[in-house]
Amino acid sequence: MKHTISELRAAYASGDTTPTEAIRSLSETIVSRDGDIGGYLSHDLETALAEAAHADLAKPLGGVPIAIKDLINVKGHPCSCASKMLHGHYTSPYDATVIRKLREAGAIPFGRANMDEFAMGSSNENSGIQICRNPWDTDRIPGGSSGGSAAIVASDTAIAALGSDTGGSIRQPASHCGVVGLKPTYGRVSRFGLVAFASSLDQIGPLTKTTEDAARLLQAISGHDERDSTSLKEPVPDYVAALGQDIAGLKIGLPKEYFAEGLNPQVRAAVETAVKQLESLGAETVEISLPNTEHAVAVYYIIATAEASANLARFDGVRYGHRAANPEDLLDHYKRSRAEGFGEEVKRRIILGTYVLSSGYYDAYYLRAQKVRTLIREDFTKAFSQVDLIASPVSPTPPFRLGEKLDDPLAMYLADIYTISANLAGICGISVPCGFAETEGAARPLPVGLQLLGKPFGETDLLRAAHAYEQSTDWHRQRAFA
Repeated sequence: MKHTISELRAAYASGDTTPTEAIRSLSETIVSRDGDIGGYLSHDLETALAEAAHADLAKPLGGVPIAIKDLINVKGHPCSCASKMLHGHYTSPYDATVIRKLREAGAIPFGRANMDEFAMGSSNENSGIQICRNPWDTDRIPGGSSGGSAAIVASDTAIAALGSDTGGSIRQPASHCGVVGLKPTYGRVSRFGLVAFASSLDQIGPLTKTTEDAARLLQAISGHDERDSTSLKEPVPDYVAALGQDIAGLKIGLPKEYFAEGLNPQVRAAVETAVKQLESLGAETVEISLPNTEHAVAVYYIIATAEASANLARFDGVRYGHRAANPEDLLDHYKRSRAEGFGEEVKRRIILGTYVLSSGYYDAYYLRAQKVRTLIREDFTKAFSQVDLIASPVSPTPPFRLGEKLDDPLAMYLADIYTISANLAGICGISVPCGFAETEGAARPLPVGLQLLGKPFGETDLLRAAHAYEQSTDWHRQRAFA
């Protein structure tokens, strides 16, 4: 279905379709199209139809089906985190807070979106269940770790989706698939019911076809939650009401470190053209510096892996999840259950994280990384004393070929250079389509995203600027399937 959330709501209001008809149509599109993409791990048509029959169309998202990344708990649905550790072994007994909030707004959770295993990856090639492909060129990666969420929105097999962003995992696949992806400020959206990768970095957010849809979803899922100690008591503005306001006088910073060596020339050209478009709409741009950017990748992959090693310790084959057959003793049980259940990238990160937390190395690595994280946060604090928003590329390259970087983890990690600092600093960010790049060997030009970063709890200005840019261009109307 090509509908956006707003278009589907209008179709319900006019009587052109019903939630039941919309979900049947969506399911037919999934069956006919997703076999070539692999964006869904499952979709429960019968349960969704039962919910659609009682949909309250008076609610803000009444009757709208929303796909869910497969690490967010939905009661009665599988939650595998795209891992053999949980696939076929775990059905969620409860709703995550974001799911409860979606239901309260009238939405219908529909479908489990593919992802990198336990959200660890930048290409979705680390899924332990099935490969996921970019709808624009099925020989290319969709990005990760929310690659399935981005791919299904881009292929019109979903109206919208939820993903999670630990180091760019919403924004990067949104850029690669030509959709909108929003990472909220840390603490804006409850993480209760999100299977944790790195607890001080993870945030749930929307992947949508338009900025307006992103605003509608963010409105629904935001707010304080007593069950999440990292959820903050900040008022939730009316994000949709802010859309359409002009951006004259808005000051946008261009970090010189994000436009340096290593940036693909066509990506640079698309982003620079987008910046000129923002200027034509009345925004003022100034060059800024984020001097600790060079340390961000190292800091991220120390802190994130350390937190992952702690969070994934619970998957030991004792209480739930994969369990090795006929272990010789308890140690053999632990070793083989984890070795068989986890994929290579997850094992790599657990080993790295365990190492940096180990006796004798904690101060040298983890503690030092936390100190540099503070410096990175201070870079943004200083920058936002001068500007309202920051503009940059999302990824240094267009989506690469499947398998191209699998044997080079460092090259894969460096692909996150423009996105991970926002997570380390806890600020909000969005990717909006801003053009295409001709890429050697690609079936057709591939999407490029413009990244806008905002102050903590500055989602209103972020959405206002993204919407103004979006509505003044045609990029968001380009579809992977015409």
